[in-house]
Amino acid sequence: QVQLVESGGGLVQPGGSLRLSCAASGFTFSAYVINWYRQAPGKERELAATITRGGLSADYADSVKGRFTIARDNAKNTAFLQMNSLKPEDTAVYYCNAVRVLGAENYWGQGTQVTVSS
Repeated sequence: QVQLVESGGGLVQPGGSLRLSCAASGFTFSAYVINWYRQAPGKERELAATITRGGLSADYADSVKGRFTIARDNAKNTAFLQMNSLKPEDTAVYYCNAVRVLGAENYWGQGTQVTVSS
């Protein structure tokens, strides 16, 4: 069955780094755009970063631009979110999302908690 499994979240001090991973199975990973969303307590889910199917193009929310880097390895069916210079306002549950281009399929992971605090 289709699965997206995030890992790599945790507690980090301000200014620190984390690398999130999203392991996919059960579908043709390379045919899907991959997004990383995040949802902070009491706030709506927001798109943090997105990467095209081949990994050649990415885009970021203004709030994370220059600090976060999204990447993917289609051979390993895995996507990543490298987060540097973390701030307390980055605290959120981070979700991996796979969307099929020209299709209705839209898959979500269960989320991983990132907490930035001293």
